[in-house]
Amino acid sequence: MKHLSFKKGIHPNYHKALTQDKAIERLLPKEELVYMMQQHIGSPCKPLVKKGDRVLVGQKIGEPTGFVGAPIHSSVSGTVKGVEERVNLQGNHTMSVVVTNDFTYEEAPELQAGGVEDYTDLSREEIVDIIKEAGIVGMGGATFPTFIKLSPPKEKVIKYIIVNGAECEPYLTSDHRVMLEEGGRIVEGLKILLHMFQDATAIIGIEDNKMDAVENMTALCREETQIKVKVLETKYPQGSEKHLIYATTGLEVPSGKLPADVGSIVLNVDSIVAIWRAVTKGRPIMRRIVTVSGKGVQNPANFKVRLGMSFREILEAAKWDETATVKVISGGPMMGIALSSIDVPVGKGTSAILCLTQEEIDDAKPSNCIRCGKCVQACPMGLVPSALHQDALHHEDEAFKAGFGMDCIECGSCSYICPAKRQLVQSIRTAKNRARQK
Repeated sequence: MKHLSFKKGIHPNYHKALTQDKAIERLLPKEELVYMMQQHIGSPCKPLVKKGDRVLVGQKIGEPTGFVGAPIHSSVSGTVKGVEERVNLQGNHTMSVVVTNDFTYEEAPELQAGGVEDYTDLSREEIVDIIKEAGIVGMGGATFPTFIKLSPPKEKVIKYIIVNGAECEPYLTSDHRVMLEEGGRIVEGLKILLHMFQDATAIIGIEDNKMDAVENMTALCREETQIKVKVLETKYPQGSEKHLIYATTGLEVPSGKLPADVGSIVLNVDSIVAIWRAVTKGRPIMRRIVTVSGKGVQNPANFKVRLGMSFREILEAAKWDETATVKVISGGPMMGIALSSIDVPVGKGTSAILCLTQEEIDDAKPSNCIRCGKCVQACPMGLVPSALHQDALHHEDEAFKAGFGMDCIECGSCSYICPAKRQLVQSIRTAKNRARQK
């Protein structure tokens, strides 16, 4: 049987063997936790606590200041050490709440109350409010507030709820482990969404390098008539929203449009688990499954960690070899962020920490474009990256937009495939940011 896919794309070395068989380990934090008030796309949160306050597990400590936002909750109990600016993953300073852990993990009263006994008694709006208050965002890395995705305009009829189980980034295996270890919660979370969108069909898309996850999810969905498991070709960027929709349904999202415009909602597997936990248990987002991998760590692992934990603590648990590591990346090697410091906290979008050695990176200097066209052959959006690159370098912003540069999903396929090692995606990202500012 032919496995589903999209047009173009690339086949990098996936390096998943380092952690794909490593069961999720729980890792508790040490003394200090830092909660950034910007852990989502949209306006940053306003701190609700001050220095000296005592906070409890599950207590809301950050309130969104705009419509596009998600509240922040404490993952430990303890005392607020300070409300101050701290360095984030990008190297910028962002307002943060610093909490000293008291190691009692005393829960807030609202957490002790638990979730609802029967979600079928709730309306769609009531479930959306629960998800909003739980601070759930896209756990695949985009961190877009989930309640907005689940509130499409009335004229948009949702036909498909698509679960992104592709996990196409090299090294990452956290979603794979969730499908193996928490597959039942994914199914129950999908049932909640199907109660909200009763005419929809749920599709779980999984790449064919995770056949054990395919078998597990297929077995769990055997009695579920509205949930289907579809096997996808292992190809990057299979997990991109628009390409996952095309692969699983055959529908194309037009330029400038959203998944809802073709009747689809796409959610990451861990986002589905978070929805189940919020509705049935009354628990907000307080933890992440983080893959720690690369040859720069002696104990590659999948850790369940609390939000606010320091990268340094996690790397110490993975036996980080600082001398062998030449690059540390938050996220995957294709779309992640190279770090200048490991003294940064885990946020809602932290999917992985990679410690790469010299043999794992390609630090060749860029040379002149040789007009080979490989970037065009690879681009999953059907763009001409080499031309957009030139427009970006010369600040030809109108030509950049005319060439559909704003449609770039910044997957990095062009930079990966370029034999001249041109910094294609980096220049295009800069041009997109400049256009948005204008």
